[in-house]
Amino acid sequence: MTAAGPELRRTLGVRDAVIVGLGSMLGAGIFAALAPAAHAAGSGLLPALAVAAVVAYCNATSSARLAARYPASGGTYVYGRERLGDFWGYLAGWSFVVGKTASCAAMALTVGAYVWPGQAHAVAVAAVVALTAVNYGGIRKSAWLTRVIVAVVLAVLASVVVACLGSGRSDAGRLGIGLSGGVGGVLQAAGLLFFAFAGYARIATLGEEVRDPARTVPRAIPLALGITLAVYGCVALAVLSVLGPTGLGQATAPLADAVRVAGVPGLVPVVRAGAAVAALGSLLALILGVSRTALAMARDHHLPGALAAVHPRYQVPHRAELAVGAVVAVLAATVDVRGAIGFSSFGVLAYYAVANASAWTLEPVPMARVVPVLGLAGCALLAFSLPVVSVIVGVGVLAVGVVAYVVRGWPGAPR
Repeated sequence: MTAAGPELRRTLGVRDAVIVGLGSMLGAGIFAALAPAAHAAGSGLLPALAVAAVVAYCNATSSARLAARYPASGGTYVYGRERLGDFWGYLAGWSFVVGKTASCAAMALTVGAYVWPGQAHAVAVAAVVALTAVNYGGIRKSAWLTRVIVAVVLAVLASVVVACLGSGRSDAGRLGIGLSGGVGGVLQAAGLLFFAFAGYARIATLGEEVRDPARTVPRAIPLALGITLAVYGCVALAVLSVLGPTGLGQATAPLADAVRVAGVPGLVPVVRAGAAVAALGSLLALILGVSRTALAMARDHHLPGALAAVHPRYQVPHRAELAVGAVVAVLAATVDVRGAIGFSSFGVLAYYAVANASAWTLEPVPMARVVPVLGLAGCALLAFSLPVVSVIVGVGVLAVGVVAYVVRGWPGAPR
């Protein structure tokens, strides 16, 4: 059972919840993930995007059904605990906190790489400190800032699409839709592209801070995901039409390279600025989600109980936010962004696997169990299609969490 404690203030409506989800998904992933995905899939990039979208849709649907039943902070940590047992909830929470902490570091480093490449780590740490302070001031301030960031990012992405499709260099023949990277390459690319989608659950983890959560969360999650899918599809088509799969796979800054090849070099600084803003938006929402899951786990004594404190004035889990900010700042000062992204993808897919398994146990309605089965299978397939190093590190970190659970002797621990 969840330990009693102060509840968070419900202030977010459907629009604010959708904005939080968009801020999580329309982050640096679309600026960075297209190139490695194209490198893995070749002409199979668009099919890989479709695979990632299907898995994301299944996960979103399962998360929405569960969030309507359990409108509390913690997301799948709560769902797994209530539907599958304490251990599975803990494993989901562990996967989320560890994987998304790595995501925070990756996003912070992306900010640094675009703002000041020579001092990327220092800028990353400064970004973490600044956004932790914003979150500390209350959820409404965070939602307002996220709204501004989403507007800027959408404007930049729209300019990229218009520049690419409107240039004389745009050629549908460059799309090269096929499977030149093989099935394995398409699946690996889908796993990498999933990193750019994984953000809709941020809405569910804020379940204790939205008004009428049984109605708001199930509406906000598919809305945010649908908008993101439409934007990503347009951007991928536009960039492929200019660079082609080979050129895109070799690009270091794919969207900036695309507008340069399209004959609009003056747009390159705008795209770089947009990438930095997008990463800031993603980092802001990530810190929100990780701190709320940490709050829920602390309430159940799976993390130090001090992290369950809610600020009496700002009504936020201030100690959890400070702790998450401190850990992310240390990682941002020391780790490599590529390793952080690979490990984060594995942890997030493990988290959603538990969400789908939890949704499968809900009262059956016609065809309702097909979605969580597809989602669970998709998560497992994409997770183990990631680069070998990411899989090994991911399995190792999950194993550490299981060992800690067993050693502590928590209820439901495997014997």
